[in-house]
Amino acid sequence: MFSPHDFFARARAKLANSWPETAFDLGARPENGDHRLNHPLTAEEARAPTRPAAVLAPVVLRGDNAFLLLTRRAATLRDHSGQIAFPGGKIESGESPVAAALREAEEEIGLAREKVEILGCLDPYQTSTGFRVFPVLGLTRPPLDLAPDGAEVDDVFETPLDFLMNPANHQLHARLWQGQERQFFAMPWEDRYIWGATAGMIRNLYERLYAV
Repeated sequence: MFSPHDFFARARAKLANSWPETAFDLGARPENGDHRLNHPLTAEEARAPTRPAAVLAPVVLRGDNAFLLLTRRAATLRDHSGQIAFPGGKIESGESPVAAALREAEEEIGLAREKVEILGCLDPYQTSTGFRVFPVLGLTRPPLDLAPDGAEVDDVFETPLDFLMNPANHQLHARLWQGQERQFFAMPWEDRYIWGATAGMIRNLYERLYAV
């Protein structure tokens, strides 16, 4: 049975507080990413420039239950519009991924950085659109007093962590993209379709903490 306290103990024990220098080599493709389930790469993926970005994966502890805070990106955004995502964005010059993740979460959804305890760093995730995403796992507790930026996100919601940390809910879906069938993880929950890079990072979180 899933236990939030066991989850936090595993996160603190197994996740590092930073990434190795090799993670920032934008000329080398990391192991984790959209390409993990898809070989060979499409022509666009092979030539896509890599842009560093950071996201915050905030876990909300409510009594004996824990939830992962997610957003639905605004439909007007240029990249990944309307998709389920973590709060996050590009890393500014001279900024660490952790600082960028906290700043973006504060700007996008109003989650104050002083309300977040950093639990650790997940593996960098390479998207098919050329982003090198550095995911940061954080713990927060109510009251959150969120104030979403309507220009960035259409919705903010919480998904039970016990659902997301159950591998039985990690589905493999596929669709055609640029004439090729592309596989990706998907974790449909209620009327939310969590998929692609976000689901891939959640899968990585599960594997880092629970997979043997």
